Amino acid sequence: MLPFNTSCFNPATFLLLGIPGLETRHIWISIPFCSMYIITVLGNGTILFIIKTEPSLHEPMFYFLSMLAVIDLVLSTSTVPKMLSIFWFSYRETAFDTCLLQMFVIHSFSTIESGIFLAMAFDRYIAICNPLRHKTILTKAIVAKIGLAAMVRGVVYISPLSLLIRQYTYYRTNIIAHCYCEHMAAVMLVCGDTTVSNIYGLTIGFLVLLGDSLFIVLSYIMILRAVLQLASADARLKTFSTCISHLCTILAFYIPIAASSLTYRFGRNMPPHIHILMANIYLLVPPMLNPIVYGARTKRIRHRVLKMFSWNKPHF
Repeated sequence: MLPFNTSCFNPATFLLLGIPGLETRHIWISIPFCSMYIITVLGNGTILFIIKTEPSLHEPMFYFLSMLAVIDLVLSTSTVPKMLSIFWFSYRETAFDTCLLQMFVIHSFSTIESGIFLAMAFDRYIAICNPLRHKTILTKAIVAKIGLAAMVRGVVYISPLSLLIRQYTYYRTNIIAHCYCEHMAAVMLVCGDTTVSNIYGLTIGFLVLLGDSLFIVLSYIMILRAVLQLASADARLKTFSTCISHLCTILAFYIPIAASSLTYRFGRNMPPHIHILMANIYLLVPPMLNPIVYGARTKRIRHRVLKMFSWNKPHF
């Protein structure tokens, strides 16, 4: 019998319910989830292979794109297999420490991804506003340091969240009404005062979402000013079109994650399955869309992909 009562206890494991209210449709829901995961793995794997094997793509923009692909693979792989095990086999149990690890990976890598998007906006700003110094400013060493800084920031920001959860030893229930171990979903089960955890989580959310998005917006305002100063309309269109793929992926990342975070904290009257589906969107959709968008919008990647899957016709 599941330990769901009003008494507080120290759980050794958590039980993930999947999507409460839609249990009878788990099999059908698993089909798009599994399809998106397959596309994510194939798409990001292809992007990594192309950038690694094509010397002409060894440039700052594509290094950042490689980092983005790795992050997307980690985020998807840390969540989707567990989701599918719930949907297909009703395997809901997860160890307490495993739950904390998953929570840490999800939130830290989401923070790292936000930092990489900011770095990519900086790269576009330098490439368009100061093109003659682009290669001297963004050297391989600088790109590596930027990637390392984004990683360190993600770990430093999110580690206290995991430590705060770790100090809570008593819970009202070990049943998490979610597909994976999400911070707020776990905090809501704690017996006792969770004010510090709530405030810290909200602060980090605003710091990352608002801080990074604000600097990205400022970068694109300066990019737009530089583009509008170009002489011909064709030059303006061609220059700004190089930023379209980046803008699309930014919107696909920030909008779902902001909506999910806000509805968890302020949308108390919203049906639970809506919360969970929105939380799944920001972990499933951006990792799937990023390689598709960059593959379709970046000419050199598109041509390399077509070359990979083309073959020579026999001559008679």
